[in-house]
Amino acid sequence: MSQATELEIQYVLDQEGNTTGVIVPIQLWQEIMSNQETAYLLKSETMKRRLLEAQQRQTGIPLEIVREKLGI
Repeated sequence: MSQATELEIQYVLDQEGNTTGVIVPIQLWQEIMSNQETAYLLKSETMKRRLLEAQQRQTGIPLEIVREKLGI
């Protein structure tokens, strides 16, 4: 986490001054959720193998072609 991101985190306090929540920048939230999803997937040996194979794969379909096929 960068220093700039740390400064953008806002804490929500109750009337007694206890921290009850946080507000984080969306980019940081997406990173946290992505890491959480990856950790979940890595719990399965099958998914772990598939993810590692996909990471090493050198071929793929360009994004433009995927968008064209999906009509987006």
